[in-house]
Amino acid sequence: MAYSIHISLSGHTLTLRQNSRLVKVYPIAVGKMLTQTPVGTFYIINKAPNPGGPFGTMWLGLSRPHYGIHGTNNPASIGKNVSHGCIRMYNRDVNELARRVPIGTPVYIRP
Repeated sequence: MAYSIHISLSGHTLTLRQNSRLVKVYPIAVGKMLTQTPVGTFYIINKAPNPGGPFGTMWLGLSRPHYGIHGTNNPASIGKNVSHGCIRMYNRDVNELARRVPIGTPVYIRP
């Protein structure tokens, strides 16, 4: 029952897979030109419900310090390059994702 998260920066999508089987594709927002989302392989290291500020209803921290997958208080930003490098999701989507994936889940971020 191993989950993995695959992020396409150019496609503005987060794909959740379970044992390489497609589970769901979510729309996302990513980093802007001056604060781009890092490319590479990372892991979810923590979960924080209701983190406050602009992070919506859930924060999933990545193994790259200061980066995470989180909700947003600005749903109109989804599908755009607008963040400071984090991956933004609709609040309902990030809550669903957080319920499914355990800490330690790999996150593959590609251009």
